[in-house]
Amino acid sequence: MGWGFRIWVKYVLDTKNYGLKIAPVKSAESGKLLNIIGFCDSDYAGDKQTRLSISGFIIFLCGVPIAWRSKAQRSVSLSSSEAEFVSLSEAAKEVKFIAQIIESMGVEIQKPITVYIDNIGAKFMAYNVTTSQRTKHVDIRYHYVREFIQDGFLEVKFVKTTENVSDGFTKNLNGELYDKHKEKFIQDKRTLNEEETEKEID
Repeated sequence: MGWGFRIWVKYVLDTKNYGLKIAPVKSAESGKLLNIIGFCDSDYAGDKQTRLSISGFIIFLCGVPIAWRSKAQRSVSLSSSEAEFVSLSEAAKEVKFIAQIIESMGVEIQKPITVYIDNIGAKFMAYNVTTSQRTKHVDIRYHYVREFIQDGFLEVKFVKTTENVSDGFTKNLNGELYDKHKEKFIQDKRTLNEEETEKEID
């Protein structure tokens, strides 16, 4: 039994009481509209054999995580900005899919939908149609994110890495940062029982 496998088993056992944090909230800006936000991230050439980067994202609906993914990119990225831009496009595609489902049920959502990213270069690529020697090779299938922005459907905002909830979907984090991020989307079920007990006592 390898060291990595033992670590994985230990993690599963230590987190067996954790579940998704279902605690809907509405922002003051959205009012009666449903609010969708996303976080996306990527490592850079993390796979030492293939040099593929890992994309990760998580989508929240009114503060509740409803979609997430961690997956190797299809092709090798030549820069960290390119890897992040590919991750952004994957998140944008998922956001569009979710929005279409909700709107098909006659429910309005707040627009533009915000997706947070922690790479300035990738954000610049999303908002600028000009190309350079470093970016013109990026596959055109990822450029539809620019159309979403121009149509007012999507808004890309920068967020510090320490505040990027999707960071743990792409790389190993230290314990402190992992605990900080996980509080946004998972919760120990035992704490819910403690909260209910406190309410009963009050």
